Amino acid sequence: MSSDDPAEETQTWPELAIGLYDRLTGRGAEITYEFEDMEVDVPSKTGEDADYAHWRVDGTLRIRTRDRE
Repeated sequence: MSSDDPAEETQTWPELAIGLYDRLTGRGAEITYEFEDMEVDVPSKTGEDADYAHWRVDGTLRIRTRDRE
């Protein structure tokens, strides 16, 4: 896959997550994220002209992914 091909570029955050999950779980991987008091600026779209929303999670956010066999 060439990153220069616009048809192959990730256009949304869900596409990015799905692509990463598909690539890793095909290898039997498990994805685990854990954040404490997380702050992030979330872009409205891809590209340099995106607007950003500031999100703050006061506490713990856990995301775990595992294939069931």
